[in-house]
Amino acid sequence: MGFISLGCPKALVDSERILTQLRTEGYEITPHYEDAGVVIVNTCGFIDAAKDESLEAIGEAIQENGRVLVTGCMGRGDDAENHPSSTP
Repeated sequence: MGFISLGCPKALVDSERILTQLRTEGYEITPHYEDAGVVIVNTCGFIDAAKDESLEAIGEAIQENGRVLVTGCMGRGDDAENHPSSTP
């Protein structure tokens, strides 16, 4: 499983919780997207620069892996239209 954490301190805390749970359940975290079964992108959508960074990370993960799970501020679904390759 690949993992990208972006944004504010709250997102960092959320990322640590997600990673801890994944490891507890036996998932292995890999730094290489192409080796991952899925890439989780924990996003921030508070300011425009953070949204841009999140969209860029989502796009890279989709391009390199194709299987991406978006969490955090932009994982709600109402931001899905911002990335043409995303589906809610």
